[in-house]
Amino acid sequence: MKQIASPLFRRVSTAGLALSAAIAALAAAGSASAEIQFQFQYQDRDVARMVSLGGTCNRCELSGRDLTGAAFTGAVFTNATLVGANLRGAELVGSNFSGSDFSRADLSGAEMVGADFTGANFSGADLSGAEAMGATLVRVRLAGADLTGAALNGANMNGAVMTGADLSTAELNAATLANVNARSANFSEAEIAMSNLSNGDFRSADFSDATLNGARLTGGRFGGADFDGASMNRTDIRGADLSGAQGLTQTQVSRACGDANTRLPGSLSTRVCRGVSGVRVVAPRPPAPPAPPVPPRSRNLVVASTDR
Repeated sequence: MKQIASPLFRRVSTAGLALSAAIAALAAAGSASAEIQFQFQYQDRDVARMVSLGGTCNRCELSGRDLTGAAFTGAVFTNATLVGANLRGAELVGSNFSGSDFSRADLSGAEMVGADFTGANFSGADLSGAEAMGATLVRVRLAGADLTGAALNGANMNGAVMTGADLSTAELNAATLANVNARSANFSEAEIAMSNLSNGDFRSADFSDATLNGARLTGGRFGGADFDGASMNRTDIRGADLSGAQGLTQTQVSRACGDANTRLPGSLSTRVCRGVSGVRVVAPRPPAPPAPPVPPRSRNLVVASTDR
């Protein structure tokens, strides 16, 4: 085993050129003050076994890179470009990717717990099965994104653009979905209990068979939205415009909590619940992100490889 601590990279093998190119791209994209630590281990000359990235790299260019299973631990990659990147199974726990572009990237099965993606772009990205509990997704763009089966419990998605996104079977319990644009989004069979959907645009969204128990829909727009089979026990629909919603039954509405400003289709009528206040839905505090690792003494690039 040999180690090279130098800004220059040596050739590792023809099959490892893709990984070498990723390192070179990071070094070129980062500023002179950027501090990046890399560790590469090879199962053989053709397959990358582990990629670990940490430190700071603002505006890094990683579009189209194969970073399958990469571990970004406590990293700061603000305003990075990862368009079309392969991040399947990657770990982005506790890292800061605010303002970064993940459009059309593959993050299926990625670990994103406690990470900050404020203002990031995930348009058309694959986030199916991703774990993003407690993540900050404020004002993110998720138009056309695939979040089927994703775990977003406690995530803050205030002001997100989710038009046409697929969140079927996703877990969004105690999440913040206030002020979102989720027109034509698919929430079928999703768990959205105790979440805040206030003042959101959910026109033509699909909530069929979703769990909305204790969720807050106050001030939201739901024209053309489908609530067929949705569970709405003590759902706060005060001031919500459900006049154009589909699939609603009197049984569902009777279990929800409305007021004189609730607009319902047809002859449906709501009830006023005791103990429902304007701040009733309070999301639990998201888990604290893990502390970043202690940086090594050497801040140079480190490439570890095996010669044959």
